[in-house]
Amino acid sequence: MADTLKPPTEVPQTSDDPTQLVVRRGPLAAALSHQLVWPVVALVVLLAVNVAADPGFLAIRIQDGHLFGNLVDILRNSAPVLVVAIGMTLVIATRGIDLSVGAVAAIAGAIACTTLVDSASQGAAATAIIACTYALAVCVLLGLWNGFLVSVVGIQPIIATLVLMVAGRGLAMLVTDGQITTVNNDFFSGMASGFVLTLPIAFVLAVGVYALTALITRRTALGMLIEAVGINPEASRLAGVRSRTIIWTVYVFAGLCAGVAGLVIAANTNSVNANSLGLWIELDAILAVVIGGTSLAGGRFSLTGTLVGAIFIATLARTIASIGIPPEANYLFKAIVVVVVCLLQSPQARGALRAHLAPARSPKGGARA
Repeated sequence: MADTLKPPTEVPQTSDDPTQLVVRRGPLAAALSHQLVWPVVALVVLLAVNVAADPGFLAIRIQDGHLFGNLVDILRNSAPVLVVAIGMTLVIATRGIDLSVGAVAAIAGAIACTTLVDSASQGAAATAIIACTYALAVCVLLGLWNGFLVSVVGIQPIIATLVLMVAGRGLAMLVTDGQITTVNNDFFSGMASGFVLTLPIAFVLAVGVYALTALITRRTALGMLIEAVGINPEASRLAGVRSRTIIWTVYVFAGLCAGVAGLVIAANTNSVNANSLGLWIELDAILAVVIGGTSLAGGRFSLTGTLVGAIFIATLARTIASIGIPPEANYLFKAIVVVVVCLLQSPQARGALRAHLAPARSPKGGARA
């Protein structure tokens, strides 16, 4: 009688090298490795600090059918940074940077306000729509200019956008004749102070930009193409990806986002000051992108992380005033907090934390000291 053939017994593969360790990651270590964990934790800590300083910080009330409170103010104030940061996220994903978004925002506010002032019907809603359309059209052209310098001429992004960062303020000054221009248009001011569904219009507008961008980049091939260009532009070009067109597109989108943010900022004060409107917003936008987990080296990007980063920046600004940080120490305190959050996100810090929470085990199952 023939012997019955039995399937070979699988023997677990072990390494003869005792220095090779099998690391088992627990659920806590896996959760801590997610790129959104530390920004969310930092945001919660900031809120806790504010609650400690003011027990009623999280209180929200309804007045005249609208929501009011510190949290609502944070959401409203985060809108301009969030919109700019969304455009900046796509630019950074292609290994680029756009330092001109603050100047572009100032130009948008200057064009909109001067158009309203020069109109015979300054208070009409149609006039405000036309003024905003003119402003956004110019911002698209400025984005085309940045994209042309980077993708066609081949100038380094930081240099190409630095040109418009400097010249853009001058253009805004020329538009306003160096004066602070004030307007009186309810439709225009409603972009910043109005409400829809009890929420600030500014934040709803920012979330709309976020949702539309996420839909286009994650439900179509555009997001994958942007990441491919950022990871390896030459390889993506050889694979048939029109990297020049992709880069050009993201700079145009960044200019459009900066224009929207500039309109919101100008509507918030019903005026435009070319010297201060949008000043340093490019730095807050870059911080929001980095805090959200997008690498400045390009490649993979996270729009949700950018959303969290923008809210974190706005919460930090409110925290500085809430806990009584002296005005002369504002920027130092902000820098320290941002550095701490970025360090917690670094791969080295994550690796050290994982090694502490999930000790390595030897092949035989014994834990190493």
